[in-house]
Amino acid sequence: MTFLALILALLLEQWRPLRTGNALYAAFARYVNRLAQSLNAGQYRDGVISWALAVLPAALLTVIVYLVSRQLSWIAVLAWNVVVLYLALGFRQFSHFYTDVATALRAGDLPRARAVIARWRGDSAGELTPGEVARVAIELGLLRSHRHVFGVIVWFVLLGAAGAIVYRLAALLSDRWGGARDGDTGAFGLFAARAFNLMDWLPLRFTAFSFAVAGDFMGAVECWRTQAASWRSQAQGILLAAAAGALGLKLGGVLHQDSGIEYRPQLGDGDDVDVESMDAAAGLIWRALVLWLFLVLLVTLARAV
Repeated sequence: MTFLALILALLLEQWRPLRTGNALYAAFARYVNRLAQSLNAGQYRDGVISWALAVLPAALLTVIVYLVSRQLSWIAVLAWNVVVLYLALGFRQFSHFYTDVATALRAGDLPRARAVIARWRGDSAGELTPGEVARVAIELGLLRSHRHVFGVIVWFVLLGAAGAIVYRLAALLSDRWGGARDGDTGAFGLFAARAFNLMDWLPLRFTAFSFAVAGDFMGAVECWRTQAASWRSQAQGILLAAAAGALGLKLGGVLHQDSGIEYRPQLGDGDDVDVESMDAAAGLIWRALVLWLFLVLLVTLARAV
């Protein structure tokens, strides 16, 4: 059941992707904005209460519908799991950016590639070189594949549909309240950041390990061990260092920004990134996904036996 639900949800998401700005996500964003406006008095407990009011009702509804579905038939349970996974997964929510960047770079259209990257990461990219554009796209693709796919799968396997929904909402609240983008959490957003970091501890390492298995294992482990801690966010550093080692590429490093040069630690000890490296990174993500689906199939069969 778990494996079949994942396959059907991934196929449905490929066929009719749920865009980031869809009505459901927009409604949730409005709801959490109202919570923050009403309850945020700058205290830690305000963030705890707001997080609970944002996440627990959705989790409870997911569990109730699941229990009702169990009383109907296994088909109803399967259908509900597919619906929840379709809402929680988001391969196509970022892959079109990745594809557009690669297409623009291959066509020699650097302004177009910069514009796509700027829209994707929400920051100016007017001074990035072609190699830097490709490097940023790979980094974003790796991080988004974990957030939107691999992390969701882990919690779906562990706790079913409710686990997938709680993880996805926790990630959204960490970005919105926890200051995941700029590192400034504040007292109100501190719980959202901590809750997601706790939920993401195991999935993150599973994803990094799967990148290692799907690529150069020894290179990935060595970069993970020696370079991950140098990144500003150690969680992101683990993922990117493992992927850089697995791919035999250099990630991180210098970026030319409008405000000047941004110096970031180098991750990986391999070749410099170019547009062809984007195909290699996409291949690594797909190989890791196939590996995960195979493992989920084994777990599903073991449960059945």
